[in-house]
Amino acid sequence: MAFKTIRLELARTPNHPEGSAEYGYEFRVPLDGEGHIDVDTWRDDKTACTVKRFWGEEDPEEGYLIHTRHRTWAFSYAPGEEDDEPFFRFESHAFVEGEYVSLTGHDGRIHPFRIVSVA
Repeated sequence: MAFKTIRLELARTPNHPEGSAEYGYEFRVPLDGEGHIDVDTWRDDKTACTVKRFWGEEDPEEGYLIHTRHRTWAFSYAPGEEDDEPFFRFESHAFVEGEYVSLTGHDGRIHPFRIVSVA
């Protein structure tokens, strides 16, 4: 399986009607031929599945893609669940440019993101 770097940028929201490239994530993950997460490869090399969160004026955060005990995928920046940012139906998404995913941010709200690149 090939590891890919995926960039997500904030999609349209009431505060950002055109979306924003200043808010988002870049993460590295193994994908199968259809663009879905290859769970076996992730399981074999979890530390290679990194994420960088960029959020406006805030300092960037770096962490990992994890699979939680609640059976959800999330970005995590420190041990424990306090900072985890879970995805909505992450396992069913195909990571293809132009598609959308939803993620619960640090603020506890669900935010939409557009997949702007898969390289």
